[in-house]
Amino acid sequence: MKKLIWSFVFVLSFFLLPFATTHAASNEPQLVKEMKEIIRNTYVGTINGDLENATSIKEIIDMLDPYSTYFTKKEFEDYMNSINLSTIGIGVVIEEHEDGIHILQVIEGSGAFEAGVQAGDIIIGINGETIAGRSTQEASSLLIGDEGTKVNVTLKHSNETTSIKTITRKQFTLPNVHSELLFGNVGYIAMSSFSEDGAQLVKKALTDLKQLGAKSFILDLQNNGGGYVTTAEEMTGLFPSAKVAYLLEEAHDSYTIPAVQQDTKFPANTRILVNRYSASASEMLSASLKDQKAAILYGETTYGKGAMQGFYTLHDGSYLKLTVGRFTGPARQTIHEVGVKPNIQTTTAPIFQAHFDAIKEQYPKYKKLSTVKNVANKEKITVKVSLPVSSQIAKGRVQLVALGANEVSATAKVEGQTLIVTPTKPLSPDQEYMLLIHPNTHSKVQKGYYQHIKINK
Repeated sequence: MKKLIWSFVFVLSFFLLPFATTHAASNEPQLVKEMKEIIRNTYVGTINGDLENATSIKEIIDMLDPYSTYFTKKEFEDYMNSINLSTIGIGVVIEEHEDGIHILQVIEGSGAFEAGVQAGDIIIGINGETIAGRSTQEASSLLIGDEGTKVNVTLKHSNETTSIKTITRKQFTLPNVHSELLFGNVGYIAMSSFSEDGAQLVKKALTDLKQLGAKSFILDLQNNGGGYVTTAEEMTGLFPSAKVAYLLEEAHDSYTIPAVQQDTKFPANTRILVNRYSASASEMLSASLKDQKAAILYGETTYGKGAMQGFYTLHDGSYLKLTVGRFTGPARQTIHEVGVKPNIQTTTAPIFQAHFDAIKEQYPKYKKLSTVKNVANKEKITVKVSLPVSSQIAKGRVQLVALGANEVSATAKVEGQTLIVTPTKPLSPDQEYMLLIHPNTHSKVQKGYYQHIKINK
């Protein structure tokens, strides 16, 4: 019998440990006996029922928390194939939900993406069959199938409406790490899951962006449901002041798990993006970095899964997935069912505020102008300046930046005390912007200014 340790909204393996069991004389099926002994020795959580008198696998699982469940050998193999980032299915990342199956992420180019499925939707039915109360592996077995076949999925949306989508199953691969250089030499790295090679992929992206000139960084963990615990330990080691990866409380002991130190580091002013779908290993890393002041968290409070699962192989090759521990950051603040609260909470996409802050950090002597909200005219921006200036503005003195992206082509002119900035294309209502007005020693504009601009939707 072997145990694998997981930390994920749905599961990814971490390492193997032997688990020994004794075989008591009983008329119970062997699997039920094995499961009971594992639960007695390692389960962390409330058992809602009489475990000793349980006579079936289902009866036992119904007594445990939502993250503990049972896999047949085939279900385990299918599920591991799916979370190894390449499989045939509709192309979504999922977790259990009381109403059905919650969609955390939709893979670009997948059948679900092409059908218009959105992150946050809840699958409440598959091929006309309700799935409320079903586990992720049960739902996965219905969503996975032969390439080119179709499946009807009933969705509940955030506005409480429902719809039915016919989705074609396709081969898809979860893109794990994406990186790009944003305006102001700000390196952006998005991590989709804590895959086994996740830390190495992030490390490579970090190195590549530094070579391109990145001076500060944004690490995006939004919609990241977690993954390998070892990857979280390695990721923590990418931050210079983070020495502890997490604190772990198991059934009979507690541990302080150190970060795995790396030879490449993020700078101390790195910004981490999280949202309500950042879970498990994402929360492990976020809590650790926040507690050790190793990074700045932006966004909204995370999912709240501070529980770690183990997979135990049973005598017939099937698996028991079981909650075996709770983890926190070094400050010991509860994560499970609470989440990690960011340093800076945002009501719009956190990339906007994080990028804005990263840029303004480069201009400490610039004066901040009042944020402009609900700009109705998407064709031009007007800004009041404190001194009369020449109508002739040198090229590059005024820059309009799409936050989370790069500079927007625009022209600028001055009429009296009003600066008029006209973008080449209309501004997007789904975007926030930053206006930079650089000083010019040869004119009356001898101060630098910056302004946050929000467009009226």
